[in-house]
Amino acid sequence: MSFRVVRSSKFRHVYGQALKREQCYDNIRVSKSSWDSTFCAVNPKFLAIIVESAGGGAFIVLPHNKVGRIAADHPLVGGHKGPVLDIAWCPHNDNVIASGSEDCVVKVWQIPDGGLSRTLTEPVVDLFLHQRRVGLVLWHPSALNVLLSAGSDNQVVIWNVGTGEILVHISSHPDIVYSACFNWDGSKLVTTCKDKKIRIYDPRTGDLESEAMCHEGSKATRAIFLRHGLIFTTGFNRSSERQYSLRAPDALNEPIVMVELDTSNGVMFPLYDADTNLIYLCGKGDSVIRYFEVTPEPPFVHYINTFQTTEPQRGIGLMPKRGCDVTTCEVAKFYRMNNNGLCQVISMTVPRKSDLFQEDLYPDTLAEDAAISAEEWIDGKDADPITFSLKGGYVSSSASKSLSVNKKANILNKPRGGGGSSGAGSSSAGGNHSSANNNEASEGGPPAAVLSEKDLRNIQDEIRKLKAIIVKQENRIRALEAKANAGNGDETDARNKNGSGSAAPAASAASDSHANESANDHASTSTGTAQDED
Repeated sequence: MSFRVVRSSKFRHVYGQALKREQCYDNIRVSKSSWDSTFCAVNPKFLAIIVESAGGGAFIVLPHNKVGRIAADHPLVGGHKGPVLDIAWCPHNDNVIASGSEDCVVKVWQIPDGGLSRTLTEPVVDLFLHQRRVGLVLWHPSALNVLLSAGSDNQVVIWNVGTGEILVHISSHPDIVYSACFNWDGSKLVTTCKDKKIRIYDPRTGDLESEAMCHEGSKATRAIFLRHGLIFTTGFNRSSERQYSLRAPDALNEPIVMVELDTSNGVMFPLYDADTNLIYLCGKGDSVIRYFEVTPEPPFVHYINTFQTTEPQRGIGLMPKRGCDVTTCEVAKFYRMNNNGLCQVISMTVPRKSDLFQEDLYPDTLAEDAAISAEEWIDGKDADPITFSLKGGYVSSSASKSLSVNKKANILNKPRGGGGSSGAGSSSAGGNHSSANNNEASEGGPPAAVLSEKDLRNIQDEIRKLKAIIVKQENRIRALEAKANAGNGDETDARNKNGSGSAAPAASAASDSHANESANDHASTSTGTAQDED
């Protein structure tokens, strides 16, 4: 007699439930780009979705309370000259988002609290180096203002967004980079490439540490670092069957697990929850979300369940654990874009009878604060991301945060006006800052002040008052000009009337004198004739 032993796991009964349509986001024109991207990024404050836009690239940013049908003229973030391919929220500031585009530029934006009131076209900083489209942007997990970008020019660049400088430039990939991911403390970097290989780099030096064949299929592959150091990959085999694998960094050539799933064509995006070790596989064009649990015992990757919908998905985003509702035992929340313009909100929940905080479901999760600075990281310091407990709920601490960008002075600049100090207006390596957000100051001078929201509102009110005064004065000037023109017309009419009145008596007098002269001539003629007859 044989029987099957059911594996014990607190996530064995995780189930997904879609929210009602009025609690979702409708009328969103999701991008139709063929680039393999999730087209969506989400954090506890905002939802960002790449959308179709005429005359360049754009993405929409929505506060979570703005549900329902979105107006067609809703403000966008639209400073790119080509379609936007990837977006990523900064893990250490919920108001900062990075975007990569076909215009070869990486831009970093500051979104005000409450969302946008008008279309945003001025970024905090522009990052120039890529010669072809930028299809991947990724933030460092523990270092502040460290951003990775990868483009179709086979280049991987790590930036210090705070100064606009290039920290590391990796140019050893022979083809397009499909994906990249830092490990838990950001000391290693894994990438997948179009040449079907997976590589591990030292992100500070750009040195290649190991490489191996990833998946044998020619379609795009993805790779992510798990919290405890293993690497999870998705891809295709030679028969175009989708598969996933689990590997150890020191033995990339020998997968621990390699499993075939199905024969669909869509690229699978692995979305990882480091707190629970759950991996959610979401394929573009799929109508399902599969989720697995990674454990130390064989078979290491355990299938849990599948969330099924009727509509195929075009893009998807995963809410960080800070944005989940701990009172309902919600362990994940997805924002799923359909082809019909609906962004569907899906809640993954563990059924529990108690209303108390479940500590086994919510270990300490990633906090909003950075562990180290960009300078400390590039100098060789490693630090695990800061974590905190969700007991009692999460309150955002970034309401007063703003991304300050300070460019370094170029010592090669000529002094101004003879004998002056060198200016700080030149662009540093790879970075170019917009004038609207440039906080740089001359060497030795005081730093530029960062305006608060109240100051900005006061300035906007003053500008509105000035505009109203200008419009009022313009109307007054127009009225005076019309009145002056009307007065000039009356004087001209009067002069014309006076001229015609004086000409009439003169004409009559002339006619009378002419008549008298004619009468006299006639009389003299008659007298002369009478004399001749006599």
